[in-house]
Order: sequence, then C-alpha cells, then structure tokens
Amino acid sequence: MSTPDYATYIAGLPRVLVGAAALFRDARGRVLLVEPNYREGWALPGGTVESDEGETPRQGARRETAEEIGLDRTIGRLLAVDWVPGANRPPVVAYLYDGGVLTEEELGAIRLQESELLSWRLVPREELAEHLLGELGLRVLAALDVLERDGHTAELENGRAVGPVDEVSPVL
Repeated sequence: MSTPDYATYIAGLPRVLVGAAALFRDARGRVLLVEPNYREGWALPGGTVESDEGETPRQGARRETAEEIGLDRTIGRLLAVDWVPGANRPPVVAYLYDGGVLTEEELGAIRLQESELLSWRLVPREELAEHLLGELGLRVLAALDVLERDGHTAELENGRAVGPVDEVSPVL
C-alpha cells in the first residue's frame, strides 16, 4: 500500500477518545473529588490522554493529576477500563488507576488548577452517588470494589461490569 493510500485508510478509521484518571483516597477511605468549572457535577483528577503526542493512559493520568491538583505521584495499578458511547461525541475509553492513599501532608499540598477547577473534597463511598453523575459514579464504585477485594481490573461498559462475550454479532 502506498503512503497516500495508507493515510487515506487511517483517516477513514473510526475515532475514539481516551480519558485517564486517578482514584485517590485518604486514610479513612474517602475519595478525592474535584469540581470542574466547565460542566455540572464532580469528577476525579484526570482528563484526556494526549495520544496524538504519544502519551499513554498511565502517563496521561499522572500528567493530569499534576496539572489539576499539583501532586505528581506515581500512578498505581489499573482498576477499571470503561467503554462509554456518546450521543454527540465519539466513544470514550476511560482508564481509572489507583492513585493511592494521600497523607494529611499531601492533602494540605493540593493546589487546584484554577482555570479548570473550583474546589475539591473528600467523599465517603456512601455519598459518591450524590456527587458523581452517571457512568462515572458506577466506574468509581467498581474500582473501589476491585481495591476492596484485591481483585482484577474491572471491564466496564457505561460503568457496568461486562463478562465474556459468547458470540459476536456484527453491527448492521
């Protein structure tokens, strides 16, 4: 295949957005949430992976965390990966990594990216549904379950666990 043909082929392939975030907790198990200024609801520190620049999801989670809350920490294991279709955007593959447990000193060192975030807070598991909308809330609960059980990475679609596919049916 010649170079122009290959470029045309690549340009015609489906597009998918990639997001990555880190799940941070305090010593009491509360989850660190951030309040964006550009949309409703709360979120986790994280954002879009700069894949065109060669960034991996793990690198994106670390970069976004450093930018958004001012903490540059090693990102832990992958807790969940979620396929989230969109009505007015391409689908998103969302990676959620273990950010670990933050000390009181680290919590005190949080510095918000003022251009994107209004505030942050620590939220207990039983109150997460009040702060996290839709599939994000489900994704965080699935990730907490993985941590609790020391289980395998959760494979999700719209925040809900999926299992093995018995048969493949083509999209018509």
